[in-house]
Amino acid sequence: MSDWTTDAANAIDNAVGLVRERAVDPVRAIVRAIIYGLLAALILIPAVTLLTIGLFRMLAIASHGHVWAAWTGLGGIFLITGWFCWIKRNP
Repeated sequence: MSDWTTDAANAIDNAVGLVRERAVDPVRAIVRAIIYGLLAALILIPAVTLLTIGLFRMLAIASHGHVWAAWTGLGGIFLITGWFCWIKRNP
């Protein structure tokens, strides 16, 4: 014969485990994805901005002070990137 207190404690433990498995774990995964996504965005946006500024400066120096060449080259890169994104969009 088993002890009813042990059975009651096991039943409560199983119920709490089931609720956690169905409610808390999926929410934890979603929140973790949101947090890591925001962290990646907060790191990547300034990095891309600084990389673009550095690329522009390198193009201006490489073209011996002809800044219009740097503007044209960087504008062409952004134009092609925007055109590619426009084609890949969902209508």
